[in-house]
Amino acid sequence: MRKYFTVFSLSFQNEFTYRLNFILWRFRNVLRILMTLFLWTAVFSSRDAALGYSRTQMISYVFLVLIIQTLVLAAPSNDNVGGEINNGDLSNYLVKPISYLNFWLSRDWASKFLNIIFAVIEFSLLWLVFRPQLQFSENMVHILLGIIVWVVGIFTYFFLTKMAVFVAFWYPENTWGIMFIVLVFMEILSGFIFPLDVLPTMAQSALQFTPFPYLIYYPVAILIGKFSIAHSLQFLLQSLIWLFITHFLAQKLWRLGLKVYSASGR
Repeated sequence: MRKYFTVFSLSFQNEFTYRLNFILWRFRNVLRILMTLFLWTAVFSSRDAALGYSRTQMISYVFLVLIIQTLVLAAPSNDNVGGEINNGDLSNYLVKPISYLNFWLSRDWASKFLNIIFAVIEFSLLWLVFRPQLQFSENMVHILLGIIVWVVGIFTYFFLTKMAVFVAFWYPENTWGIMFIVLVFMEILSGFIFPLDVLPTMAQSALQFTPFPYLIYYPVAILIGKFSIAHSLQFLLQSLIWLFITHFLAQKLWRLGLKVYSASGR
């Protein structure tokens, strides 16, 4: 564990090397949240409730997404792992006494830690500017379950994206295109852009059999009190099942990929 903490520490310091890139990335996220906020504000301008949400619940959803997506979706490994496989740099890790997945998980957490600091600042500034009325569950069990599902979603997202990027072992020239499509679909189907329960019932039912709602939608919905304790516990169990499945599949693809890895970039 100590070596991964060292990786975390060095990666956190390295985040400050490309300050402009980081600031622009945060600015983009704030713009997206603002666009979503303005959209729902317009929807609720002439009514108190729509699509099963009160105005307060929907604004609370948007503000919580700002925080939760920061820890879930911030992942430098999405941009780097495929490149290291393609150009042969992966070989540098294979001769070291470390787990490649744990190495990148440590680096991702360094990025997430810095991002959450800025997300809290952005959340506070947006609240001071707009002064929205926010509604969160007052039940501590809801809060605890929401946080646990959130943390499980962070790891599930990591393994999901690694499954996608490991395609580089077989199709190195298509890595970025595949990754881009996967990330777009995950943003839509995770509840980042809109709450998933505004979709038709059939679509909601289908999504329950995928890992995507457990990344953002369910953690946020639990925290704002949209579900009962019983349903929240059910979603926690299902999220843990998806974590196990994605971890197993990512490890399986990793081992299969190593069998065909040729370090062709070297």
